[in-house]
Amino acid sequence: MIFEDNIFRKDFKKVDIRLALAYPNIYRTAMSSLGYNILYNFINERDDTWCERIIYPNVNSIESNTPLKNFDIISFTLQFEEDYFNVVEMLKQAEIPLKRENRTESDPLIIAGGPCASANPMPMSDYIDIFIVGEGEEIMDNFLDRFLENRRLDNFLDLEGIYIPKFDNNAKITLVKDMDDAYHITKPIISRTDDDEYKTVFSDSIMLNVSRGCARGCRFCMSSYLYRPMRETNIDILVDIAEETRKNTGLNKITLIGAAVSDYSDIELLIKRLEEKKFQISTPSLRIESITYESLKLLKKSGLKTITLAPESIYELRKRINKNIPDEKIFSVIQDAVKLDFNIKLYFLIGLPYETMDDIESLCEYIEKIANMHTSRHKIKFSINPVVPKPHTPLQWMSYNFKDIKRKSKYIKKKLRKYNIKIESPKKALIQYILSCGNSDVSAIIEKSLTKNVNMHEWMEYLPHYEIDDELPWDKIDTGVKKEFLKIEYKRLSSKKQTPWCDESPCYNCGACED
Repeated sequence: MIFEDNIFRKDFKKVDIRLALAYPNIYRTAMSSLGYNILYNFINERDDTWCERIIYPNVNSIESNTPLKNFDIISFTLQFEEDYFNVVEMLKQAEIPLKRENRTESDPLIIAGGPCASANPMPMSDYIDIFIVGEGEEIMDNFLDRFLENRRLDNFLDLEGIYIPKFDNNAKITLVKDMDDAYHITKPIISRTDDDEYKTVFSDSIMLNVSRGCARGCRFCMSSYLYRPMRETNIDILVDIAEETRKNTGLNKITLIGAAVSDYSDIELLIKRLEEKKFQISTPSLRIESITYESLKLLKKSGLKTITLAPESIYELRKRINKNIPDEKIFSVIQDAVKLDFNIKLYFLIGLPYETMDDIESLCEYIEKIANMHTSRHKIKFSINPVVPKPHTPLQWMSYNFKDIKRKSKYIKKKLRKYNIKIESPKKALIQYILSCGNSDVSAIIEKSLTKNVNMHEWMEYLPHYEIDDELPWDKIDTGVKKEFLKIEYKRLSSKKQTPWCDESPCYNCGACED
Protein backbone atom coordinates (compact mmCIF):
# COMPACT_ATOMS: atom_id res chain seq x y z
CA MET A 1 0.00 0.00 0.00
CA ILE A 2 1.23 3.47 -0.88
CA PHE A 3 -0.11 6.91 0.04
CA GLU A 4 0.85 10.14 -1.73
CA ASP A 5 0.53 13.77 -0.71
CA ASN A 6 0.66 16.82 -3.02
CA ILE A 7 -0.66 15.13 -6.16
CA PHE A 8 -2.80 17.07 -8.65
CA ARG A 9 -6.43 16.14 -9.18
CA LYS A 10 -8.45 18.13 -11.70
CA ASP A 11 -11.83 17.93 -13.37
CA PHE A 12 -11.06 16.44 -16.78
CA LYS A 13 -14.09 18.25 -18.22
CA LYS A 14 -12.50 21.60 -17.41
CA VAL A 15 -9.13 21.07 -19.12
CA ASP A 16 -8.21 21.19 -22.80
CA ILE A 17 -5.26 18.80 -22.68
CA ARG A 18 -4.82 15.55 -20.83
CA LEU A 19 -1.15 14.63 -20.75
CA ALA A 20 0.24 11.32 -19.52
CA LEU A 21 3.73 11.69 -18.06
CA ALA A 22 4.91 8.14 -18.70
CA TYR A 23 7.99 6.71 -17.01
CA PRO A 24 9.14 3.39 -18.51
CA ASN A 25 10.68 2.12 -15.28
CA ILE A 26 9.41 1.21 -11.82
CA TYR A 27 7.88 3.66 -9.33
CA ARG A 28 10.97 3.76 -7.12
CA THR A 29 13.10 4.93 -10.06
CA ALA A 30 10.52 7.30 -11.54
CA MET A 31 9.83 9.20 -8.34
CA SER A 32 13.57 9.50 -7.62
CA SER A 33 13.98 11.50 -10.85
CA LEU A 34 14.04 15.24 -10.20
CA GLY A 35 13.35 15.97 -13.88
CA TYR A 36 10.22 13.79 -13.84
CA ASN A 37 8.96 15.52 -10.69
CA ILE A 38 9.71 18.98 -12.12
CA LEU A 39 7.68 18.33 -15.28
CA TYR A 40 4.73 16.98 -13.30
CA ASN A 41 4.45 20.11 -11.16
CA PHE A 42 5.41 22.52 -13.93
CA ILE A 43 2.80 21.25 -16.41
CA ASN A 44 0.08 21.03 -13.78
CA GLU A 45 0.43 24.74 -13.02
CA ARG A 46 -1.35 25.31 -16.34
CA ASP A 47 -5.10 25.59 -15.83
CA ASP A 48 -5.78 24.12 -19.28
CA THR A 49 -3.77 20.91 -18.78
CA TRP A 50 -3.99 17.95 -16.44
CA CYS A 51 -0.73 16.02 -16.27
CA GLU A 52 -1.04 12.54 -14.76
CA ARG A 53 1.63 9.93 -14.08
CA ILE A 54 1.73 6.49 -15.68
CA ILE A 55 4.58 4.38 -14.37
CA TYR A 56 5.71 1.00 -15.71
CA PRO A 57 4.43 -1.71 -15.66
CA ASN A 58 1.05 0.02 -15.36
CA VAL A 59 -0.73 1.53 -18.35
CA ASN A 60 -3.37 3.39 -16.34
CA SER A 61 -2.74 6.70 -14.60
CA ILE A 62 -2.10 6.97 -10.87
CA GLU A 63 -4.31 10.04 -10.44
CA SER A 64 -7.53 8.87 -12.15
CA ASN A 65 -6.89 5.32 -13.38
CA THR A 66 -7.34 6.55 -16.97
CA PRO A 67 -5.98 4.17 -19.65
CA LEU A 68 -2.90 5.38 -21.53
CA LYS A 69 -4.67 5.34 -24.88
CA ASN A 70 -7.27 7.89 -23.68
CA PHE A 71 -4.79 10.74 -23.24
CA ASP A 72 -4.19 13.52 -25.78
CA ILE A 73 -0.41 13.44 -25.32
CA ILE A 74 1.83 10.72 -23.92
CA SER A 75 5.26 11.97 -22.87
CA PHE A 76 7.89 9.32 -22.16
CA THR A 77 10.95 10.12 -20.06
CA LEU A 78 14.00 8.39 -21.57
CA GLN A 79 16.53 8.42 -18.75
CA PHE A 80 18.12 5.03 -19.47
CA GLU A 81 18.57 3.25 -22.80
CA GLU A 82 17.40 -0.07 -21.33
CA ASP A 83 13.97 1.52 -20.77
CA TYR A 84 13.33 1.54 -24.54
CA PHE A 85 11.99 -2.00 -24.28
CA ASN A 86 9.47 -0.88 -21.66
CA VAL A 87 8.28 2.02 -23.83
CA VAL A 88 7.34 -0.35 -26.62
CA GLU A 89 5.79 -2.79 -24.15
CA MET A 90 3.65 -0.03 -22.60
CA LEU A 91 2.39 1.08 -26.02
CA LYS A 92 1.54 -2.50 -26.96
CA GLN A 93 -0.28 -3.18 -23.68
CA ALA A 94 -2.21 0.06 -24.11
CA GLU A 95 -3.33 -1.06 -27.59
CA ILE A 96 -1.74 1.96 -29.25
CA PRO A 97 -0.18 1.27 -32.67
CA LEU A 98 3.57 0.88 -32.09
CA LYS A 99 4.82 2.54 -35.26
CA ARG A 100 4.17 6.27 -35.60
CA GLU A 101 3.34 5.79 -39.30
CA ASN A 102 0.39 3.56 -38.32
CA ARG A 103 -1.14 6.05 -35.89
CA THR A 104 -3.83 8.58 -36.75
CA GLU A 105 -5.02 11.83 -35.15
CA SER A 106 -7.44 9.78 -33.06
CA ASP A 107 -4.43 8.23 -31.28
CA PRO A 108 -2.43 10.11 -28.65
CA LEU A 109 0.53 12.19 -29.79
CA ILE A 110 3.63 10.33 -28.53
CA ILE A 111 6.53 12.53 -27.42
CA ALA A 112 9.74 11.75 -25.53
CA GLY A 113 12.33 13.72 -23.59
CA GLY A 114 15.23 13.12 -21.25
CA PRO A 115 18.97 12.67 -21.84
CA CYS A 116 18.62 9.66 -24.16
CA ALA A 117 16.02 11.42 -26.30
CA SER A 118 18.25 14.49 -26.55
CA ALA A 119 21.44 12.60 -27.35
CA ASN A 120 20.32 10.16 -30.04
CA PRO A 121 16.62 9.86 -30.94
CA MET A 122 17.24 7.43 -33.81
CA PRO A 123 16.82 4.00 -32.11
CA MET A 124 13.33 5.06 -30.94
CA SER A 125 12.42 7.17 -33.97
CA ASP A 126 9.97 4.59 -35.38
CA TYR A 127 7.81 4.84 -32.25
CA ILE A 128 7.98 8.49 -31.17
CA ASP A 129 6.25 11.35 -33.01
CA ILE A 130 8.26 14.21 -31.45
CA PHE A 131 11.44 14.33 -29.36
CA ILE A 132 12.05 17.15 -26.90
CA VAL A 133 15.75 18.01 -27.11
CA GLY A 134 17.06 19.58 -23.92
CA GLU A 135 15.47 20.59 -20.62
CA GLY A 136 11.71 20.09 -20.81
CA GLU A 137 10.48 23.04 -18.79
CA GLU A 138 12.24 25.42 -21.20
CA ILE A 139 10.00 24.38 -24.11
CA MET A 140 6.91 22.69 -22.69
CA ASP A 141 4.69 25.78 -22.43
CA ASN A 142 5.31 26.73 -26.06
CA PHE A 143 4.82 23.13 -27.13
CA LEU A 144 1.45 22.81 -25.38
CA ASP A 145 0.29 26.18 -26.75
CA ARG A 146 1.06 24.92 -30.26
CA PHE A 147 -0.77 21.66 -29.59
CA LEU A 148 -3.90 23.63 -28.69
CA GLU A 149 -3.64 25.48 -32.02
CA ASN A 150 -3.08 22.42 -34.17
CA ARG A 151 -1.61 19.00 -33.40
CA ARG A 152 -0.27 18.42 -36.94
CA LEU A 153 3.45 17.61 -36.77
CA ASP A 154 4.52 20.36 -39.15
CA ASN A 155 3.03 22.90 -36.73
CA PHE A 156 5.90 22.20 -34.30
CA LEU A 157 8.77 22.38 -36.79
CA ASP A 158 9.82 25.96 -36.08
CA LEU A 159 10.06 25.44 -32.30
CA GLU A 160 13.60 25.22 -30.95
CA GLY A 161 14.36 21.97 -29.16
CA ILE A 162 12.09 19.80 -31.30
CA TYR A 163 13.15 16.81 -33.41
CA ILE A 164 10.45 15.21 -35.58
CA PRO A 165 11.51 11.89 -37.17
CA LYS A 166 8.98 12.24 -40.00
CA PHE A 167 10.82 15.35 -41.23
CA ASP A 168 14.32 14.45 -39.96
CA ASN A 169 14.85 18.12 -39.16
CA ASN A 170 17.83 19.80 -37.54
CA ALA A 171 17.19 20.39 -33.82
CA LYS A 172 19.03 22.72 -31.44
CA ILE A 173 19.10 21.81 -27.76
CA THR A 174 17.19 24.12 -25.39
CA LEU A 175 18.53 24.68 -21.89
CA VAL A 176 17.52 26.88 -18.98
CA LYS A 177 20.06 29.70 -19.18
CA ASP A 178 19.76 31.04 -15.63
CA MET A 179 19.11 28.61 -12.77
CA ASP A 180 17.61 31.40 -10.69
CA ASP A 181 14.78 31.42 -13.24
CA ALA A 182 14.53 27.62 -13.42
CA TYR A 183 11.53 25.76 -12.03
CA HIS A 184 12.22 24.65 -8.46
CA ILE A 185 9.69 22.41 -6.73
CA THR A 186 8.51 23.59 -3.31
CA LYS A 187 5.56 21.22 -2.97
CA PRO A 188 6.88 17.82 -4.12
CA ILE A 189 4.93 14.57 -4.08
CA ILE A 190 5.52 12.76 -0.79
CA SER A 191 5.24 8.96 -0.96
CA ARG A 192 4.47 7.06 2.24
CA THR A 193 4.77 3.28 2.19
CA ASP A 194 6.12 0.28 4.07
CA ASP A 195 6.84 -1.52 0.81
CA ASP A 196 10.53 -1.31 -0.16
CA GLU A 197 9.56 -1.62 -3.82
CA TYR A 198 7.97 1.82 -3.65
CA LYS A 199 10.49 3.58 -1.42
CA THR A 200 12.30 6.14 -3.54
CA VAL A 201 16.07 6.63 -3.51
CA PHE A 202 15.59 10.04 -1.88
CA SER A 203 12.64 9.10 0.31
CA ASP A 204 11.90 11.56 3.11
CA SER A 205 14.22 14.04 1.40
CA ILE A 206 13.92 17.39 -0.36
CA MET A 207 15.66 17.25 -3.76
CA LEU A 208 17.44 20.62 -4.04
CA ASN A 209 18.63 21.43 -7.57
CA VAL A 210 21.90 23.28 -6.90
CA SER A 211 23.25 23.16 -10.44
CA ARG A 212 22.94 21.70 -13.92
CA GLY A 213 25.64 20.78 -16.38
CA CYS A 214 29.31 20.26 -15.70
CA ALA A 215 32.46 22.18 -16.53
CA ARG A 216 34.94 19.30 -16.25
CA GLY A 217 34.81 17.64 -19.65
CA CYS A 218 35.55 14.01 -18.71
CA ARG A 219 35.80 12.47 -22.17
CA PHE A 220 33.53 9.48 -21.49
CA CYS A 221 30.67 11.41 -19.81
CA MET A 222 27.66 12.47 -21.88
CA SER A 223 26.37 15.02 -19.36
CA SER A 224 29.76 16.77 -19.53
CA TYR A 225 28.94 17.71 -23.13
CA LEU A 226 25.14 17.53 -23.44
CA TYR A 227 24.25 20.09 -20.78
CA ARG A 228 27.02 22.68 -21.08
CA PRO A 229 27.64 25.19 -19.66
CA MET A 230 27.42 24.56 -15.91
CA ARG A 231 24.71 26.71 -14.34
CA GLU A 232 24.30 27.34 -10.61
CA THR A 233 21.34 28.37 -8.48
CA ASN A 234 21.98 31.35 -6.20
CA ILE A 235 22.68 30.29 -2.62
CA ASP A 236 20.00 32.55 -1.12
CA ILE A 237 17.40 31.13 -3.49
CA LEU A 238 18.41 27.57 -2.55
CA VAL A 239 18.03 28.28 1.17
CA ASP A 240 14.62 29.93 0.57
CA ILE A 241 13.45 26.96 -1.53
CA ALA A 242 14.60 24.53 1.19
CA GLU A 243 12.73 26.43 3.91
CA GLU A 244 9.54 26.79 1.87
CA THR A 245 9.60 23.10 0.94
CA ARG A 246 10.06 22.10 4.57
CA LYS A 247 7.07 24.29 5.48
CA ASN A 248 4.97 22.55 2.79
CA THR A 249 6.08 18.98 3.53
CA GLY A 250 7.53 18.71 7.02
CA LEU A 251 10.69 17.17 5.51
CA ASN A 252 13.94 18.06 7.22
CA LYS A 253 16.48 16.21 5.07
CA ILE A 254 17.97 17.66 1.90
CA THR A 255 19.61 15.87 -1.02
CA LEU A 256 21.77 18.18 -3.11
CA ILE A 257 21.16 17.41 -6.79
CA GLY A 258 23.44 18.34 -9.70
CA ALA A 259 25.84 16.78 -12.18
CA ALA A 260 28.73 18.24 -10.16
CA VAL A 261 27.41 19.10 -6.70
CA SER A 262 30.78 19.50 -4.99
CA ASP A 263 31.89 21.85 -7.80
CA TYR A 264 29.23 24.33 -6.66
CA SER A 265 31.20 27.52 -6.12
CA ASP A 266 29.98 28.06 -2.53
CA ILE A 267 29.43 24.44 -1.51
CA GLU A 268 30.85 24.78 2.02
CA LEU A 269 28.87 27.96 2.64
CA LEU A 270 25.71 26.30 1.27
CA ILE A 271 26.15 23.32 3.62
CA LYS A 272 26.79 25.67 6.56
CA ARG A 273 23.74 27.80 5.74
CA LEU A 274 21.49 24.75 5.50
CA GLU A 275 22.97 23.22 8.62
CA GLU A 276 22.28 26.46 10.52
CA LYS A 277 18.64 26.01 9.52
CA LYS A 278 18.78 22.52 11.13
CA PHE A 279 18.61 20.57 7.87
CA GLN A 280 20.22 17.15 7.41
CA ILE A 281 22.21 17.07 4.16
CA SER A 282 23.17 14.30 1.75
CA THR A 283 24.42 14.14 -1.81
CA PRO A 284 24.39 11.26 -4.35
CA SER A 285 28.06 11.71 -5.30
CA LEU A 286 31.03 14.01 -4.78
CA ARG A 287 33.85 15.17 -7.06
CA ILE A 288 37.13 13.98 -5.59
CA GLU A 289 38.94 17.06 -6.90
CA SER A 290 36.74 19.53 -5.03
CA ILE A 291 36.24 17.68 -1.74
CA THR A 292 37.87 19.18 1.34
CA TYR A 293 38.14 17.79 4.85
CA GLU A 294 36.00 20.70 6.00
CA SER A 295 33.18 19.85 3.56
CA LEU A 296 33.30 16.19 4.62
CA LYS A 297 33.11 17.21 8.29
CA LEU A 298 30.11 19.42 7.59
CA LEU A 299 28.33 16.62 5.70
CA LYS A 300 29.07 14.14 8.50
CA LYS A 301 27.79 16.58 11.09
CA SER A 302 24.56 17.04 9.12
CA GLY A 303 23.91 13.29 9.14
CA LEU A 304 25.44 11.94 5.91
CA LYS A 305 26.55 8.32 6.37
CA THR A 306 27.83 7.27 2.93
CA ILE A 307 29.92 9.08 0.34
CA THR A 308 30.20 8.04 -3.30
CA LEU A 309 33.41 8.72 -5.24
CA ALA A 310 34.50 7.94 -8.81
CA PRO A 311 38.27 7.52 -9.29
CA GLU A 312 37.38 5.75 -12.61
CA SER A 313 40.75 4.00 -13.14
CA ILE A 314 44.49 4.10 -12.55
CA TYR A 315 46.26 7.42 -13.00
CA GLU A 316 47.58 6.86 -16.56
CA LEU A 317 44.11 6.01 -17.86
CA ARG A 318 42.48 8.82 -15.90
CA LYS A 319 44.71 11.25 -17.80
CA ARG A 320 43.45 9.86 -21.11
CA ILE A 321 39.85 10.66 -20.19
CA ASN A 322 40.72 14.19 -19.00
CA LYS A 323 40.45 13.34 -15.33
CA ASN A 324 43.90 14.30 -14.11
CA ILE A 325 43.44 13.55 -10.41
CA PRO A 326 46.67 12.52 -8.65
CA ASP A 327 46.56 9.32 -6.60
CA GLU A 328 47.65 11.33 -3.57
CA LYS A 329 44.43 13.36 -3.71
CA ILE A 330 42.26 10.24 -3.99
CA PHE A 331 44.04 8.52 -1.09
CA SER A 332 43.81 11.70 0.99
CA VAL A 333 40.02 11.97 0.48
CA ILE A 334 39.55 8.28 1.31
CA GLN A 335 41.69 8.62 4.45
CA ASP A 336 39.59 11.60 5.54
CA ALA A 337 36.41 9.63 4.89
CA VAL A 338 37.72 6.67 6.90
CA LYS A 339 38.72 9.00 9.74
CA LEU A 340 35.18 10.40 9.80
CA ASP A 341 33.74 6.86 9.72
CA PHE A 342 31.87 7.19 6.43
CA ASN A 343 30.70 4.22 4.42
CA ILE A 344 32.43 4.59 1.06
CA LYS A 345 31.30 3.53 -2.41
CA LEU A 346 33.73 3.84 -5.32
CA TYR A 347 33.05 3.63 -9.05
CA PHE A 348 35.57 2.36 -11.62
CA LEU A 349 35.49 1.84 -15.38
CA ILE A 350 37.01 -0.89 -17.54
CA GLY A 351 37.41 -0.84 -21.31
CA LEU A 352 38.84 2.68 -21.50
CA PRO A 353 40.79 3.67 -24.64
CA TYR A 354 44.27 2.10 -24.88
CA GLU A 355 43.67 -0.02 -21.76
CA THR A 356 45.76 -3.21 -21.56
CA MET A 357 45.68 -6.32 -19.36
CA ASP A 358 48.68 -4.85 -17.53
CA ASP A 359 46.49 -1.84 -16.71
CA ILE A 360 43.77 -4.17 -15.42
CA GLU A 361 46.31 -5.90 -13.19
CA SER A 362 47.40 -2.48 -11.88
CA LEU A 363 43.75 -1.56 -11.35
CA CYS A 364 43.23 -4.67 -9.20
CA GLU A 365 46.26 -3.74 -7.08
CA TYR A 366 44.94 -0.18 -6.83
CA ILE A 367 41.51 -1.33 -5.64
CA GLU A 368 43.09 -3.73 -3.17
CA LYS A 369 45.17 -0.90 -1.74
CA ILE A 370 42.07 1.26 -1.30
CA ALA A 371 40.10 -1.60 0.26
CA ASN A 372 42.83 -2.11 2.84
CA MET A 373 42.69 1.56 3.84
CA HIS A 374 39.44 0.87 5.70
CA THR A 375 39.50 -1.04 8.96
CA SER A 376 36.06 -2.53 8.24
CA ARG A 377 35.86 -4.09 4.79
CA HIS A 378 32.06 -4.11 4.80
CA LYS A 379 32.14 -0.30 4.91
CA ILE A 380 33.85 0.06 1.52
CA LYS A 381 32.21 -1.10 -1.71
CA PHE A 382 33.37 -1.06 -5.32
CA SER A 383 31.30 -0.88 -8.50
CA ILE A 384 33.09 -1.71 -11.75
CA ASN A 385 31.37 -0.91 -15.04
CA PRO A 386 32.36 -1.35 -18.68
CA VAL A 387 32.72 2.04 -20.33
CA VAL A 388 29.87 2.59 -22.80
CA PRO A 389 30.70 5.09 -25.58
CA LYS A 390 28.02 7.76 -25.78
CA PRO A 391 26.86 10.20 -28.49
CA HIS A 392 28.19 13.78 -28.38
CA THR A 393 31.33 12.71 -26.48
CA PRO A 394 34.88 12.19 -27.75
CA LEU A 395 34.31 8.44 -27.28
CA GLN A 396 31.51 8.39 -29.85
CA TRP A 397 33.98 7.06 -32.45
CA MET A 398 34.99 4.15 -30.25
CA SER A 399 33.39 0.74 -30.52
CA TYR A 400 32.69 -1.85 -27.82
CA ASN A 401 34.92 -4.92 -27.63
CA PHE A 402 32.70 -7.50 -25.94
CA LYS A 403 35.30 -10.29 -25.78
CA ASP A 404 37.92 -7.97 -24.31
CA ILE A 405 35.53 -6.63 -21.65
CA LYS A 406 34.39 -10.15 -20.77
CA ARG A 407 37.99 -11.31 -20.33
CA LYS A 408 38.84 -8.33 -18.12
CA SER A 409 35.69 -8.80 -16.01
CA LYS A 410 36.54 -12.45 -15.35
CA TYR A 411 40.08 -11.55 -14.36
CA ILE A 412 38.91 -8.88 -11.89
CA LYS A 413 36.29 -11.19 -10.35
CA LYS A 414 38.90 -13.85 -9.72
CA LYS A 415 41.61 -11.47 -8.52
CA LEU A 416 39.39 -9.47 -6.14
CA ARG A 417 36.91 -12.15 -5.03
CA LYS A 418 37.49 -11.48 -1.31
CA TYR A 419 36.42 -7.81 -1.60
CA ASN A 420 32.99 -6.20 -1.80
CA ILE A 421 32.87 -5.74 -5.58
CA LYS A 422 30.02 -5.63 -8.07
CA ILE A 423 30.84 -5.87 -11.80
CA GLU A 424 28.30 -4.83 -14.41
CA SER A 425 27.45 -7.48 -17.01
CA PRO A 426 29.52 -7.07 -20.22
CA LYS A 427 26.47 -8.22 -22.21
CA LYS A 428 24.23 -5.59 -20.60
CA ALA A 429 26.82 -2.91 -21.42
CA LEU A 430 27.01 -4.13 -25.04
CA ILE A 431 23.24 -3.78 -25.42
CA GLN A 432 23.37 -0.32 -23.84
CA TYR A 433 26.06 0.69 -26.35
CA ILE A 434 23.95 -0.46 -29.31
CA LEU A 435 20.92 1.40 -27.94
CA SER A 436 23.05 4.50 -27.26
CA CYS A 437 24.92 4.76 -30.53
CA GLY A 438 22.78 2.82 -32.99
CA ASN A 439 20.68 4.15 -35.85
CA SER A 440 16.98 3.68 -36.64
CA ASP A 441 17.60 0.04 -37.65
CA VAL A 442 17.92 -0.80 -33.95
CA SER A 443 14.13 -0.36 -33.61
CA ALA A 444 13.69 -3.77 -35.26
CA ILE A 445 15.52 -5.62 -32.51
CA ILE A 446 13.81 -3.55 -29.79
CA GLU A 447 10.43 -4.62 -31.16
CA LYS A 448 11.55 -8.25 -31.63
CA SER A 449 12.47 -8.41 -27.93
CA LEU A 450 8.75 -7.99 -27.09
CA THR A 451 7.95 -11.50 -28.22
CA LYS A 452 11.28 -13.36 -28.49
CA ASN A 453 14.54 -13.78 -26.65
CA VAL A 454 17.25 -12.03 -28.65
CA ASN A 455 20.59 -13.82 -28.49
CA MET A 456 24.08 -12.31 -28.45
CA HIS A 457 24.72 -13.15 -32.09
CA GLU A 458 21.66 -11.11 -33.13
CA TRP A 459 22.71 -8.15 -30.97
CA MET A 460 26.22 -8.21 -32.44
CA GLU A 461 24.75 -7.68 -35.92
CA TYR A 462 23.70 -4.18 -34.80
CA LEU A 463 27.08 -3.26 -33.28
CA PRO A 464 28.04 0.20 -34.65
CA HIS A 465 31.50 1.00 -36.04
CA TYR A 466 32.22 4.65 -36.82
CA GLU A 467 35.25 6.34 -38.32
CA ILE A 468 36.09 9.89 -37.32
CA ASP A 469 34.80 11.47 -40.57
CA ASP A 470 31.61 9.39 -40.78
CA GLU A 471 28.16 10.91 -40.69
CA LEU A 472 26.68 9.91 -37.34
CA PRO A 473 23.02 9.03 -36.67
CA TRP A 474 22.68 11.91 -34.20
CA ASP A 475 24.27 14.62 -36.36
CA LYS A 476 20.90 16.37 -36.74
CA ILE A 477 20.99 17.12 -33.00
CA ASP A 478 22.94 20.28 -32.18
CA THR A 479 24.00 20.28 -28.51
CA GLY A 480 26.06 23.45 -28.98
CA VAL A 481 29.36 21.59 -28.68
CA LYS A 482 31.17 21.64 -32.02
CA LYS A 483 32.01 18.32 -33.68
CA GLU A 484 35.49 19.65 -34.46
CA PHE A 485 36.07 20.21 -30.76
CA LEU A 486 35.05 16.61 -30.04
CA LYS A 487 37.50 15.42 -32.71
CA ILE A 488 40.31 17.32 -30.97
CA GLU A 489 39.32 15.69 -27.67
CA TYR A 490 39.23 12.27 -29.35
CA LYS A 491 42.79 12.72 -30.60
CA ARG A 492 43.88 13.77 -27.11
CA LEU A 493 42.90 10.32 -25.83
CA SER A 494 46.10 8.99 -27.36
CA SER A 495 48.36 11.88 -26.30
CA LYS A 496 46.89 12.17 -22.77
CA LYS A 497 46.86 15.93 -23.27
CA GLN A 498 44.55 17.60 -20.76
CA THR A 499 41.82 20.11 -21.53
CA PRO A 500 41.43 22.30 -18.41
CA TRP A 501 37.92 22.51 -17.04
CA CYS A 502 36.06 25.71 -17.84
CA ASP A 503 36.39 27.46 -14.48
CA GLU A 504 40.19 27.12 -14.52
CA SER A 505 40.91 28.09 -18.11
CA PRO A 506 40.24 30.77 -20.70
CA CYS A 507 37.41 29.72 -23.03
CA TYR A 508 38.59 27.08 -25.50
CA ASN A 509 35.62 27.65 -27.82
CA CYS A 510 33.82 24.32 -27.57
CA GLY A 511 30.73 26.17 -28.84
CA ALA A 512 28.35 25.58 -25.93
CA CYS A 513 28.35 29.20 -24.73
CA GLU A 514 27.75 30.73 -28.16
CA ASP A 515 24.27 32.04 -28.89
